[in-house]
Amino acid sequence: MERSKMSTTVEVTEPVAGVRVLRLNRPDRMNTLNAELVDTLHARLAEIARDRDCRVVVLTGAGRAFCAGLDLEGYGDPERIETMGFTLGTLDRQRLIAGLVERLHTLPQPVIAAVNGPAAGGGLALVCASDIRIAATGTAFAVGFIRAGYSACDIGLSWLLPRIVGAGPAHELMLTGRRFDAEEAHRMQLLTQVVPEPELLATALAKAGEILRNPPASVELTKQGMWLALEMPSLRAAIELENRQQVLTALTEDQPEAMRAFLDKRDPDYRYR
Repeated sequence: MERSKMSTTVEVTEPVAGVRVLRLNRPDRMNTLNAELVDTLHARLAEIARDRDCRVVVLTGAGRAFCAGLDLEGYGDPERIETMGFTLGTLDRQRLIAGLVERLHTLPQPVIAAVNGPAAGGGLALVCASDIRIAATGTAFAVGFIRAGYSACDIGLSWLLPRIVGAGPAHELMLTGRRFDAEEAHRMQLLTQVVPEPELLATALAKAGEILRNPPASVELTKQGMWLALEMPSLRAAIELENRQQVLTALTEDQPEAMRAFLDKRDPDYRYR
């Protein structure tokens, strides 16, 4: 049975057991980031991080956009500036927005970005912070920040984008701020799939279903290990982390169930223990 939790800016649904769909819900503003959306998304992600029944997260947008970046017509937190002053208040706001990327990046569950429309600026950063990225045909992407007069290095993008597409393409995209479509994003491996928009959510849920066949702890440690490996200075360090992950997962109760289910050609019954 599908469950739903509504807020003014974020919708949370459970279309299938173990999968939460987070839908940014400011369609009239192309799901741009304002104080309410950022605060609500932080809260929803914090809840999901503690929810052992949630195994996979799908992040998408309502209406015709995924997220068109910061709401340039007003972020909506004047009290922050009044309390902290312009400089420190702006820095505090910046840290809060950028914290969304860190929260997605460190979430125990893998995040599938189902990019249903334009993703620019902060929206592109949310896409890059996700673990698997799928987009609708014709979706437009852009760094965005530099075209608005700011540094393109923002909200974690200078770290994430080169690690996904390589330094050369990342530098070109960051310095020009140009728009690029889903087909180009797929060629540069920012996206793993491009599908017609009516098939987008079903495709993301099918990918989530593939993940659900694996033990929860194994998925969590694999996500953690893959991102940590990008920060490690040597092959030796990565292998030592892998050794510990292999021992930990081998000693879980779900490991023999995974093997039995594979051999019996049946669906596994995991206990996340």
